Amino acid sequence: MLVISRLFQISSRQDPAHHLAGPFLPQTPIGSLTPERSNSPDIRRRHQPRAVDPFLRWAVVPVASLKVLLVPIILYVNWEFVYPIFVQFIPQGNTYLSSDLPNPFAQFFLLSHPVPSLDEENLRYQKGWSDLLFIAYYVVFWSFIRQSLSFYVFQPMARYFGIRKHKLDRFAEQGYAMIYFGIMGAWGYRIMGQLPTWWYRTEAFWIDYPHWNMIPELKRYYLMHMAYWIQQLLVLVLGLEKPRQDYYELVAHHIVTIWLVGWSYLINLTLIGNAVYMSMDIPDAFFAFSKLLNYLRAERAKVVSFIIFIFIWTYFRHILNFYILYSVWFEYDLIPDSSKVWIWANGTYLNWWMKYQVFTPLLLLQFLNLFWYFLIMRVLRRAIVGSEVDDVRSDDEDDGEDEDEDKPLSQSKKDK
Repeated sequence: MLVISRLFQISSRQDPAHHLAGPFLPQTPIGSLTPERSNSPDIRRRHQPRAVDPFLRWAVVPVASLKVLLVPIILYVNWEFVYPIFVQFIPQGNTYLSSDLPNPFAQFFLLSHPVPSLDEENLRYQKGWSDLLFIAYYVVFWSFIRQSLSFYVFQPMARYFGIRKHKLDRFAEQGYAMIYFGIMGAWGYRIMGQLPTWWYRTEAFWIDYPHWNMIPELKRYYLMHMAYWIQQLLVLVLGLEKPRQDYYELVAHHIVTIWLVGWSYLINLTLIGNAVYMSMDIPDAFFAFSKLLNYLRAERAKVVSFIIFIFIWTYFRHILNFYILYSVWFEYDLIPDSSKVWIWANGTYLNWWMKYQVFTPLLLLQFLNLFWYFLIMRVLRRAIVGSEVDDVRSDDEDDGEDEDEDKPLSQSKKDK
């Protein structure tokens, strides 16, 4: 127990960089080892958030974001009550306005582009331009959730447990990550249970492609993931988090991630996207929970949590992802011959060379996961054999301030 507790005291000095390196993906579990560069932010100075433009106050002030969220809802309700009355005064024969005109404000927070069908119990959705409005709305939504949880839940909780001031933001970030990835991981699990890909039945990724008609939950899940990563990019650009050593690399990774997530949505690869998302979100939730326990100095609980995290990481990020890689390489030809062409109008994009477009980023992602896994095992080994580990200061320390907090409790007592 003491050995693994020591491991946490070592690993807590590095905070995870929330960037993806493959299509669809997650928060990294090991702090970046990117060397500090002269043009990188000075992480040793106490972080001061940038002044935010008044038009972007919704990104940092929960009340401001709530007001933005309420505008489409209020307009939606007004339309529902006022438009039926207004229609009664429209002359008959008018070809522009009719009683069955859809509410134009619904597309901000409700799904758009349903597939016409007489079976209302088996409703399906396709992608369309209104999805951009939905994403924009939920970027504000995630800002509201993030800042509300930070200000009103996790920072007060951190103060209650005596966490020092300069760690409040980090504690809140991990609390938000735990809730987000926990919910999205569970939601992805539920959605997969409704799909032919249930528990990584990988041949279903390709059979009957293109999978352009999505069940409602899958479409909402995918678009809300997209909104989350755009909001995370705003967090970096606006300086809401303390800059990490790889700040500029992190911004670049978020931009690439948004492109890859959007591209997978556009080319109708949402089934494999759901599988990859879930394999990343679930380990991230356990990692964030372990970090919270570490900040709280819950010694025994964090040891148990870390052990569970190791097993979950191994299974989801390696075993299951190797299944996905195997499927891309060996089962790709299960795609119907009629769909092995790039025809935008038909929603088919997987011609012969797209196999390598799909496989390569997933393989690179696995290399990164193996690299992080190696670092986890190396730290674990050093802790077990009892060798000394250099104290590499992380971005969540401030100019040597409260350095005593980073030492093992026994060492702190000796110093006193």
